[in-house]
Amino acid sequence: MTSNRRDWLKQSTFAALGLGLSLRSLANEEGLPRQFGSELGIINLGSNENPYGISPNAKKAVSDLLGEANRYQYNIASLKNFKKEVAAYYKLTPEQILLTPGSGEGLNLLARYYPDGNIIIGDPTFMILPRTAKTIGTTVVEVPLTAGKVHDLDAMMKAIDEKTKLVYICNPANPTTTILKTDALKNFCEEASKKTVVVLDEAYMDYADPTETQTMLPLIEKNPNIIILRTFSKIHAMAGMRMGFVAAHPSVIEKFGANLFANTQFCTSSLTQTAVLASLKDETHRQESKAKNAAARKYTMDELKKMNYNVADSHTNFLFFQLKNFKGDFAKEMLDKHNILLRSYDRKDGNYCRVSLGTIDEMKQFMKIFKEKNA
Repeated sequence: MTSNRRDWLKQSTFAALGLGLSLRSLANEEGLPRQFGSELGIINLGSNENPYGISPNAKKAVSDLLGEANRYQYNIASLKNFKKEVAAYYKLTPEQILLTPGSGEGLNLLARYYPDGNIIIGDPTFMILPRTAKTIGTTVVEVPLTAGKVHDLDAMMKAIDEKTKLVYICNPANPTTTILKTDALKNFCEEASKKTVVVLDEAYMDYADPTETQTMLPLIEKNPNIIILRTFSKIHAMAGMRMGFVAAHPSVIEKFGANLFANTQFCTSSLTQTAVLASLKDETHRQESKAKNAAARKYTMDELKKMNYNVADSHTNFLFFQLKNFKGDFAKEMLDKHNILLRSYDRKDGNYCRVSLGTIDEMKQFMKIFKEKNA
């Protein structure tokens, strides 16, 4: 029975190709649920999830609120100040944030809010915003990353012209795991925002060392041309609960709320909101998740480097590295033959792998198979 279910799950995954998806995309936002992985022997290292689950306090908060799940969130007393409390945690005001079901929906709507002209992105980058832009006919200018797989800020600045509606930067970067130094990014934001809108995706900021890169949230207080997105899907482990926010100057948030973003705040559940409030107060859980992630990251990077793989210095909960002389679809082969779900890229300079950091035991299993394939 288990074998049949595993085969069915794989066949369903491959069938998604007919829906315009690929194993590479499935290994990202549309990855297989981790519970299926543990049940069917599939190790999910493709979705950049936090494998340690949500805060115990968040679990209790959700359980305690189940009796009120029949009510809309605005009818639940404990959630009356939800937006205010979230904003306060990030040292913002409620007027500076707009809630979204994860940051992905915010990225999707931003592409639709700025449909004309062109947008500038690093190449490669996280694809929701540029993919939506291309779908609706917006020109996407792809600026190659540096040799070290870091956003080339000088080249991106030079690419801005009179038709540029926004510049999109993911920091820390997905899929390449790299960061932009605080001062360099701040200077870029201040200069580029004189010409166009700068959108910063900070989904993985909680995994980064604050001495090396920091949030640009303070810039939105006086600058209406800087927009920042955050999510609770990563360090807070709420990928399946869908909560994030767009942060910007109040004048910008007001315009968004009166336009495409009008319903996003209503599309976040009361159970998710109560989990978010509890998670924000559980610093211990976040620090434990970060420490375990760092240990799994160090182990895997060290093992790959022993095999002479050039691994980008990761500031996230995933790794990015070139697959040397591998030919074919690495992600497909790893899922089909080894029950490991990850993401791979076929680029001009070779094949690359993006592998999420699971538990230390999952990473040891990954490395065991990876070493066997390279023996």
